[in-house]
Amino acid sequence: TRHGLLISKRDMAFLRHQKRLAGAVLKCGKNRVWIDPNEASEVAMANSRKAIKKLHKDGIILKRKVAMHSRARVRRYHEQKRRGRHMGMGRRRGSKNARMPQKVLWMRRQRVFRRLLKRLRAKKKIDKHIYHDLYLRAKGNQFKNKSVLLETIQKLKQDRKRAVEEAKLQEEKRAKAVAVKEKRLKKKLDKENRVFAKK
Repeated sequence: TRHGLLISKRDMAFLRHQKRLAGAVLKCGKNRVWIDPNEASEVAMANSRKAIKKLHKDGIILKRKVAMHSRARVRRYHEQKRRGRHMGMGRRRGSKNARMPQKVLWMRRQRVFRRLLKRLRAKKKIDKHIYHDLYLRAKGNQFKNKSVLLETIQKLKQDRKRAVEEAKLQEEKRAKAVAVKEKRLKKKLDKENRVFAKK
């Protein structure tokens, strides 16, 4: 049996032609072709595609499965990177600006500001004058982020409300003062009229 095994191994070395044909028939590479070592002599006789197909049907020549290349470790690594691991100083290539350009950050921030202002103007939360003022101030880099802009809008609205209330109060005071003045003048005139009447 040992001698027979050696013969079969030797025969296997001369099955290059059959392996090539089997690869073409099975639509795979030569390395994926498996030939039954016990049937090497029968395979050696096969010199046509038709014969190879018959051997494949009989189970003497088979196509091996593709070797599995697991991505589990890669997925785990990417998950860790999403959490910020493996991103230390030793891993970095390129300057800070090359990795995340200032221009991109600027554009993102401006788009956030402009989108917010447009939305508030559409909802009538701010008028066109406040919109224009804040638009230009955002372009002038006055706001660090969205929350700062919202705080500024709130402050402006409160200031405007206070100004309106103060104006209303001043108007009331003025009206009251005018009324008091008129009353005093009327009283004075009445007094003068009474004096003239006595004379």
